[in-house]
Amino acid sequence: MERPSNALIHETSPYLLQHAYNPVKWVPWTDTVFEEAKAQNKLVLISVGYSACHWCHVMEHESFENDEVAELMNAHFICVKVDREERPDVDHVYMTAVQLMTQKGGWPLNCFTLPDGRPIYGGTYFPKDQWKHILTSIHHTFKNDLEKALEYAGNLHEGIIQSDLIENAQQIPLFEAERLHELIVRWARNFDRMEGGDSRAPKFPLPSNYEFLLQYGVRFDHENVLKHVALSLDKMALGGIYDQIGGGFSRYSVDMLWKVPHFEKMLYDNGQLIDLYSTAYAHFKKPLYKRIVYQTIAWLEREMLDESGAFFSALDADSEGEEGKFYCWMKQELEQLLSEKFSWAFDFYSVNQRGYWEEGKYILLRSESDKEFANKMNWTLEELETNIQQLNTHLLEQRSEKIRPGLDYKCLTSWNALTLKGLCKAYAQFEESEFLYLALKNARWIQKHQLTSSGKLWRKYHAGKSEIAGFLDDYAHTIEAFIAMYQITFDAVWLKDAEKMCAYVLEHFQAENSKMFFFTEKSTTLIARKMEINDNVIPASNSVMANALYDLGKLSNQASFIKIAEQQLANVYDGMENYGSGYSNWARLAFKFIDPFYTLDFSGEAALELSNKVKKHYLPGTIFTYKTAENTPTKCNVCYEGTCLMPTDDVSKILELIQQNSNR
Repeated sequence: MERPSNALIHETSPYLLQHAYNPVKWVPWTDTVFEEAKAQNKLVLISVGYSACHWCHVMEHESFENDEVAELMNAHFICVKVDREERPDVDHVYMTAVQLMTQKGGWPLNCFTLPDGRPIYGGTYFPKDQWKHILTSIHHTFKNDLEKALEYAGNLHEGIIQSDLIENAQQIPLFEAERLHELIVRWARNFDRMEGGDSRAPKFPLPSNYEFLLQYGVRFDHENVLKHVALSLDKMALGGIYDQIGGGFSRYSVDMLWKVPHFEKMLYDNGQLIDLYSTAYAHFKKPLYKRIVYQTIAWLEREMLDESGAFFSALDADSEGEEGKFYCWMKQELEQLLSEKFSWAFDFYSVNQRGYWEEGKYILLRSESDKEFANKMNWTLEELETNIQQLNTHLLEQRSEKIRPGLDYKCLTSWNALTLKGLCKAYAQFEESEFLYLALKNARWIQKHQLTSSGKLWRKYHAGKSEIAGFLDDYAHTIEAFIAMYQITFDAVWLKDAEKMCAYVLEHFQAENSKMFFFTEKSTTLIARKMEINDNVIPASNSVMANALYDLGKLSNQASFIKIAEQQLANVYDGMENYGSGYSNWARLAFKFIDPFYTLDFSGEAALELSNKVKKHYLPGTIFTYKTAENTPTKCNVCYEGTCLMPTDDVSKILELIQQNSNR
């Protein structure tokens, strides 16, 4: 007999709907939750997760689907389910609380609060028996030792408020390359010289890290840093973390070899990695990187594209209740599918001890570079590329017959903006018309559905409906994406919209003294307004906003924007060398103040075509503008620090002018 539904049945989030038939009387997050808790004099359980989260599923099955556990939860708590991707503001506040209490965090996130929202206990995944004990113990404390709970909640609340607020630097320091050198020296101690990435597990692809390391390696001709970037990108591309036949990266590898992924695929990772591999191709010119870009974009278009032009959020790690089942193969299965024509595939995709995972299952991955395998087979690289495409097409057709992982079909503005920026970079590098088509379609979706005339953004879109007021990450990433759209089209509409959103952020998100930005608008009802400072799998919304302000200041000749970015960098400058991975996007901003920053000003009828030729080169520290000038020859002015050099239409001359003045 089907269970009765709870209040989540009326939601659109796939994660919330997964819990709609739990016996727990879940309610969604609303501004009235704590009013209800006060009226009933009950503690609140805030349980946060996301649809592709494996351990969220485990805890649901063990505890939230259990009648005995549900009875305890319903009797003593207002139980609130939160989709962290829809409401990162809620997640930030209560994740901070749990980290302060336990020095660790993760998902599922379970935080107990007083009826006024102030937390008193929390953690991540709890086995059923431990969870039952916690429920009973916390309820007992609330009923029998309230004074102790109130005192603890007060102290913890103060810690949450103060945890990541940034003080205003009273003086702007002289930003120096020496600070970046020290950052690299300390960071490099943790480089994994054999497998790439850092020397730890799990391993996450961290795109903003490699964007900075690549820029540093090129700028200072640092061979070891460049080797580390190439090694890391190669190992990720060849490893099990990458879907070798279908394209797209999983969220992380559970080991140090990039072998066994946590099989969920997130839009935000893949949008950034399209950007990263396109950028890396501009410098390294490796065919592997081009294949990664094309294959991952093909996956986006095939499996993640909404008819509106937006991209969906994620694919689950599990299918048929088993993690990775969709992506793994049994050896006998492959022997039946692969004829003599593809006998080389067993060696190519490591269907051997190297690729073996567990219970007879193999993860397709590679141990040799394209060149090494082609030489072994006595093929040219072109023959190898053709054969790989034929093999992947064949296996992809066979895999499509399997039961697919669940799709998180909500569309989030910030993640779409990250992907839009990646598509812009891919088009700039490869001039593939399909990439431009997808970028335009996605950007117009943001314009039509997510951006209002006042510059306000909506965060979420589903089934034609936009909802949830945008957070700082939505604005910062969309501003950057629209700047990128302007770079590849020279259509001023994208620049105007970026400026409109920027004005909204300055009015509604900025802290007056420090010039940093809160994650939420002034109107938030949360117990604290948080700031994102440290770069992570997605760079911090403050570092993204600072970079966007700098670029927009250059494009729009607004020095005030650059001054704000300068103040933001000054606020985090002292000590950033101690945690390079967490300040990599800030370090990219530092380059803009340390080195000459070039505005390449194009004009003439063929300006876009000329700029496209220039964009194929690796040119950090440059931005492209277009000045309408009818009946004038096509040319480019290379400008920096208020000086423009001799205009030219010669690509090699443009590159030479940049190079000469960069090495001053």
